[in-house]
Parts: sequence; structure tokens; C-alpha cells
Amino acid sequence: MNNIPNVKKILVLGCSGSGKSTFARKLHDLTGLPLIHLDNVWWKPDRTHITRDAFDRELDRILEGGAWIIDGDYSRTYEVRLRACEAVFFLDFSEEQCLNGITERIGKERPDIPWTENTPDPELIRLVKAYRTENRPKLCELFRKYPEKRIIVFRSRQEADQWLESGDPTVLPAKSPVR
Repeated sequence: MNNIPNVKKILVLGCSGSGKSTFARKLHDLTGLPLIHLDNVWWKPDRTHITRDAFDRELDRILEGGAWIIDGDYSRTYEVRLRACEAVFFLDFSEEQCLNGITERIGKERPDIPWTENTPDPELIRLVKAYRTENRPKLCELFRKYPEKRIIVFRSRQEADQWLESGDPTVLPAKSPVR
């Protein structure tokens, strides 16, 4: 299928457990744009990670590319990624939806992270519980700072899935207000 006209650089953002990686994979399948999962850049299979400098160099290399879908929250890099993108799909889901998402993926192999989680990660749960007061406000401020960016907000999995299942990624939803 053809790419979304005039949109070749897309971010998928949202809280852990919101389904960013699943949404990004489906968007990749619809558009054919290259897909980068930032968790696969940062994490190694042994649950250690590369250095911040190495991550930043790799992210810069990715952002220089002509087309991509980048999935991952990584709040430290919000602004550099937002400056480089043309559109953002923001999965602005409730804490409950995100906690359910984390629980539902326990024991499942995933292409977006180099290991299988067998128990809920207490640090990930803490991040989900703090997202609406810590990360979300930073994102909303950046959305206001870059009004020229196409920000599409989905407030539920059903809303995101309905758009994906519409079968026509050439029609982006209207730019969404961020509350």
C-alpha cells in the first residue's frame, strides 16, 4: 500500500502499555514505511542497555533517514524527535488501559523488545502510574511549541483500531486537540 501522502516521518508516542509497538507495526504494514522500535535500540537481550551517547548517535542516524515510523516514549528525546517528524500518533490512554496492556503482554514474545517479560516489572508499573503527571505534560507542552506538526490523538485502543481498520492510511484523522 502507498505511504501516507507527504508524511514520511512518523512518531508513535504514549505511555508504556498503551500499545505503541502494536499500533506502529500495523501502521508499518499499511504504509510500508521503515519501522524502528526504540526499545530495540536501547536494550540488549541481557536486559542491559547501550550508553546514552551511543543511543543518541543511533537516534541521530535514524532521524537523518528519509522515511520512518519510530515507536517509543523515551521522554529525554521527545523534542529532538518531534522536531524531525511530520506527524505524531499520540496514544493518550488511561492509566487503567496501560496497566492492562502491560499485564496482557506477560509471557508473550514481542518483536519490539529483545526478551520476553515473565512477570510485571515494578519500575514499568511506577512509570505508568506517574505518566499523566510526569511525561504527558512535557509532551503536551512540546505539541504546543510545534503547532505545525500533525498531532493525531487516540484516547482508546478501539479508536486507534477503528482508524487502522478503515483501510486507507492516505486519509489521516483530523489534527486532534490535546487536553
